[in-house]
Amino acid sequence: MQLHDDNIARDLLVILRHGPHGSSWLREGLDAALVAAAFGQSVSLLFMGEGVAALVAGQQPGPLGQKGSAATLEMLEMYDIESLLVEEQALSRLGLMEDELMLDVEPLAAGALAEVLSAHRLVLTF
Repeated sequence: MQLHDDNIARDLLVILRHGPHGSSWLREGLDAALVAAAFGQSVSLLFMGEGVAALVAGQQPGPLGQKGSAATLEMLEMYDIESLLVEEQALSRLGLMEDELMLDVEPLAAGALAEVLSAHRLVLTF
């Protein structure tokens, strides 16, 4: 896992733990990441737990007409947010494989979480 560029920590890690429907937490986390990136911060995203479901391709609107997160996720590259991590355990628990996700992600083993956290100056959890 290559998180450090020349031993300099990345600026911000945004941890996304909520699914695309049922609350606004995922959307708020993605918005925070985009704003930080727009202001020149180096941003990484870590999808954990139900947050992994946001990466599933072909999402439909939620039961209350909530839009999926696909459009926002497609914008990440435009904002130079390229460090996308996904919790391996969550993939397994949800019965998903990496190739079923709409973006290229780096799987993160449970034992590597401490390294990821320490590689960032700031951590926000949504």
